[in-house]
Amino acid sequence: MTEQQFIPKAYIKTVESGKVAWESPSNIALVKYWGKKKDQIPENPSISFTLNNCKTITNLTFSKKEDESDFEFEVYLDGDKKDDFKPKIDTFFKRVEVYLPFLKDYRFKIETSNTFPHSSGIASSASGMSALALCLISIEKQFSAEMTDAFFNEKASFLARLGSGSACRSIEGDLIVWGQTEAVEGSNDLFGVKYPYKVHENFKDYQDTILLVDKGEKQVSSTVGHNLMHNHPYAKNRFVQAHDNLEKLKPILESGDLKSFIALIESEALTLHAMMMTSMPYFILMKPNTLEIINKILKFREETGLHISFTLDAGANVHVLYPKNESVEILEFIKNELVAYCQNGHYICDQIGFGAQLIKN
Repeated sequence: MTEQQFIPKAYIKTVESGKVAWESPSNIALVKYWGKKKDQIPENPSISFTLNNCKTITNLTFSKKEDESDFEFEVYLDGDKKDDFKPKIDTFFKRVEVYLPFLKDYRFKIETSNTFPHSSGIASSASGMSALALCLISIEKQFSAEMTDAFFNEKASFLARLGSGSACRSIEGDLIVWGQTEAVEGSNDLFGVKYPYKVHENFKDYQDTILLVDKGEKQVSSTVGHNLMHNHPYAKNRFVQAHDNLEKLKPILESGDLKSFIALIESEALTLHAMMMTSMPYFILMKPNTLEIINKILKFREETGLHISFTLDAGANVHVLYPKNESVEILEFIKNELVAYCQNGHYICDQIGFGAQLIKN
């Protein structure tokens, strides 16, 4: 598996103009990816639940232009022009131009909106970059009609990775693996793949209630956080741990062992934050209310025996994970005990989803 397979042959036809739209979900990693090599290659494998309600909707309008000397595009978020987004998109276009050689032939209008707060630790870059990658591949498919659905998804994931690493896990669902590991056949560093093994009914329709402890900008960008792993004193052991945890997760997912699942994913969440707290410079991304929520979840689980658990991304917000058949009691607990710790009482009810959807082509 090499990057060369994604460099297209000469296109059969061209299109003067058009519009395409995709909605693509965020995802929440169970085994976390933290640390990357050149070209957005992960230092360790990861596996994630694809979400359903937290998503980005992107409309991409394109028209042929005469001058092919540079990229030409405008970016809008919720109807407002966002020139501060342009450097990230420009970097993305430069990375993917060899795989999408038509990029300088067109001017683009990128109109995007999220169903959740931007830059608040719900991986808006994952949903946003995956939605943009899907729109661009949809354009390319008009030039290469023989493109299969499987290759379409692989290339979309591959391109999304070059915009934001975790974006490669948002193309499909419901469990996606990214990163080469002996634990999962077919896994690779270039794009995400569907988890290929048996999954117990306990993990179907799994719920994720996201408690928005802090809806502001993240204290440190994911890029900076990943780079801090280069000279981290515990990095090598962490990368080994991630491989081991993916191997341990396989029998858990097959057997439906919820207690072991909870222990593993909560350890992964805390390890991610431990890496940030022991880097140099160090960052404490949890807020006091994050810890209050975690302690209340632990106490409630011990008192009730219900299979409520938490995970975290690189921020203060808490993803509360639980099986659907326990959702009535757990949601009641969340509303009565945990929402008070959210900023302005805001939270999002989500669940496992099955990937991106084409809106318009």
